[in-house]
Amino acid sequence: MINMIQAAKDQAAALARAAYERASVAGGLPSGGEAVKASVEIPKDTAHGDYASTFAMAGAKALHMAPRAIAQAILDNLELEGSYFQNAEIAGPGFLNFTLGPRWYGEVLRTIEREGMDYGSGNEGAGRKVMVEFVSANPTGPMHMGNARGGVLGDTLANVLSRDGWSVWKEFYVNDAGNQINKFARSIYARCMQLTLGEDNYPFPEDGYHGDDIRELAQGFLAQDGIAFPDGGAEADWLDKMAKFGLERNIPRMESDLKKYGIAYDQWFLESSLHESGYVAETVALLTEKGWTYEKDGALWLNTTELLKKKYMADGRTREQADKLDLKDDVLRRANGFYTYFAADIAYHRNKLDVRGFDLVINIWGADHHGHVARLQAALDGLGLDGSHRLVIVLMQLVNLLQDGKPVRMSKRTGKAIALHDLLDEISVDAARYYFNNRAATSPLDFDLDLAVRQDSENPVYYVQYAHARICSLIARLTEEDGARVPSADTVDAAVLAAPEELALVKSLAQYPEELHLAARDYDPSRINRYLTALAGDFHRFYNACRLKGEEEAVLAARLKLADTVRSVLANGLGLLGVTAPEKM
Repeated sequence: MINMIQAAKDQAAALARAAYERASVAGGLPSGGEAVKASVEIPKDTAHGDYASTFAMAGAKALHMAPRAIAQAILDNLELEGSYFQNAEIAGPGFLNFTLGPRWYGEVLRTIEREGMDYGSGNEGAGRKVMVEFVSANPTGPMHMGNARGGVLGDTLANVLSRDGWSVWKEFYVNDAGNQINKFARSIYARCMQLTLGEDNYPFPEDGYHGDDIRELAQGFLAQDGIAFPDGGAEADWLDKMAKFGLERNIPRMESDLKKYGIAYDQWFLESSLHESGYVAETVALLTEKGWTYEKDGALWLNTTELLKKKYMADGRTREQADKLDLKDDVLRRANGFYTYFAADIAYHRNKLDVRGFDLVINIWGADHHGHVARLQAALDGLGLDGSHRLVIVLMQLVNLLQDGKPVRMSKRTGKAIALHDLLDEISVDAARYYFNNRAATSPLDFDLDLAVRQDSENPVYYVQYAHARICSLIARLTEEDGARVPSADTVDAAVLAAPEELALVKSLAQYPEELHLAARDYDPSRINRYLTALAGDFHRFYNACRLKGEEEAVLAARLKLADTVRSVLANGLGLLGVTAPEKM
């Protein structure tokens, strides 16, 4: 796949070096410039050029000449014929500024047409395996706003990584074991007792789950055929049955909500499978074998302190600095013989890296888990799995839901805390997906419900979708009224695209592969939102400044092709976000 911005940079560098070589042979410049390491940059002000070579300044020391004198000699020997550039000039202390010509603008249109929906794709991943684990909400209740944001971030990041050449696997880790499931079962049991004996006759545990969903599960449990509750049985006799009953209903609901949200996983991985297979015990035994555990007060501890010091020193800190850190060890197996959540988490990630062989694993976590990141990476380092580099945690900040300028925590329809399914009853999936990905994960997000349903330019998803629909309507109208057809890129004369708005729009189109690559590199899919918003703005400015109807044939053809190319790239980017590209609005 071709990145036309990089192609222009590479060609500018090659042209400058070739000109130096010609000047050197002709005696205009001394030898010694072969080893000069110069860069090609995009100037902040492109009024005098689109790309700037630093060759003259970088070579001043080696050539023992003033940069502007070097630049002049290069300019005198520059051959631009057949290149992407139409002219070059010297600027400032010795920059050699290149101005793009029609060949480059035409090649952008041809590249996008040729690559279609693959436009923007890269090969940074080179087919390596990456797992993106996201949402992974406890199956003890409805998914909340943080899960809604994490779902979009994870799903969109997976799409972006796939387009950048990674072999992507999407996974949901189901925490169906441990304390939270015991609490879940005890909460259902308490509600069953209250429904049977009366609320005043049985106390509800203070640390239990108090939501109405627990009451509904209890009612459903008691309504089953053949259930005689409490039947004189002890609480412990019912807990496994109630946990199973609740999970068998909650997990499919989560799957259904996420499917409605446009998210499908390659696997729902059960934490319980790690315990039942003995893999957690095996992982802890391996840490013990490697000398990273010790016993204290009947429990088995991980020497997290020493593992973290080793990790931090590998990252560049001194031993003295590491010794000053306030570090603590972690329990892996309690005195009662039960393994902790941390032990299961280490085992799960060992399974990802060691058993299933993922080259990279990425987790989308809430920012409140920040203290867990280095500890888990260090534990994997202790197992020899290079967790410091192969495990990436994207920490996600909170969502503030707003309506009428005020925080919203309850659904007007149900009177309950707003869950994902409540939100999707209020706004479209398109709006939800676009908004939750509209800022980098590291930034808190204000989600304005009023703005999300507005049909004007203040609503970013409407603004981008409207640009796509506007182009579709424009093409349909010109086809119907004037018999115009979108031409192939090969037949377009790019030289007629001379207005500043036209040139800016083509440059914006050329930026897409770079934005997609950076989104993958930085694990920041919100770059795609920002790019699409900017592209839509460039199109609207082009549309307002450049007529299509009534223009001479060559101009009409070029502008029609340019508009259709924008339509294609908008649809491409919206598809990555899981947002529709409507033809009418």
